[in-house]
Amino acid sequence: MTTPTDVLCAGIIVADHVSSPIPRLPGAGEVVLADQLLLTIGGCAANVAVDLARQDVAVSVLARVGDDVFGQVVRDMLAAARVDVQGLQTTPGQPTSQTLIVNVASEDRRFIHTIGANGYFRAADIPVEAARRCKVLYLGGFFVMDRMVQDELAPVFAAARSAGAKTILDVVTPGPGDYLPRLDRLLPHVDVFLPNSHEAELMLGEKDPLRQAERLRSLGVQTAIITQGDGGAVLVDDRERLRAGTYAVPFVDGSGGGDAFAAGYIAGLLRDLDPAGCLRYASALGASCVRAIGTTTSVFTRPEAEEFLANNELPIERL
Repeated sequence: MTTPTDVLCAGIIVADHVSSPIPRLPGAGEVVLADQLLLTIGGCAANVAVDLARQDVAVSVLARVGDDVFGQVVRDMLAAARVDVQGLQTTPGQPTSQTLIVNVASEDRRFIHTIGANGYFRAADIPVEAARRCKVLYLGGFFVMDRMVQDELAPVFAAARSAGAKTILDVVTPGPGDYLPRLDRLLPHVDVFLPNSHEAELMLGEKDPLRQAERLRSLGVQTAIITQGDGGAVLVDDRERLRAGTYAVPFVDGSGGGDAFAAGYIAGLLRDLDPAGCLRYASALGASCVRAIGTTTSVFTRPEAEEFLANNELPIERL
């Protein structure tokens, strides 16, 4: 990888098949019509990379796709979004990871997922020299990449931090499990960890978002952020405890909102914003994402984000 980059986005890449909201789930043998069915990119690494490119950030993706048509579709879509795909590897004999996202009006989304090539991505696929040259190393989708283990990833994060990069970690928890022992030795090498409240509860056995963030801090994370969807977010670092609200926008589809939040926070870090400023930027991109179906379709560009931030206030409480 020789192209200069500010952010390396590593982790899961997915081809998403997304329906516009339908009135109800179909019964056996029934057809329910949707206004739109969208084939688009998804997965933490892809979503964050595309959203950062919209903020005029030089960004590269490190991930695996299969040797099928969906792998080529994902590669082409990322390149069209101005994301460097030199680090996107093809895994022979494996399908590209895919998710079927069913949106039912006034209900949470339903997901049907296949892991595919994402299951073959590992820490060795992140070049240490590239990690040392970037400003931010982001990894998303931890726990759904079977070959991504903390004892191999921790030295990569440590190398990036020693060279001055910020390390950002996000997770996907597919269901109840014993997650913390798979993560505890990595957390001291993490600058920003931003699970949602449900993920944090599965990891920690704690329901309160503030206590979740404080527990993660005690395990070595420098900045712990717990996102709560339309409930806002909580941030705890070594100096501040903040609770942020949300921006009011029309809601269509929540897919990708958390990844847009992560991208906004990273964009704030690159602009040397303070934690409250980073939360504002993150919340703005997260809000923009949910206005249309698809994980990146309606995410603000940088000028749009700046105009929105200039004209809208985000409630932030110091705890």
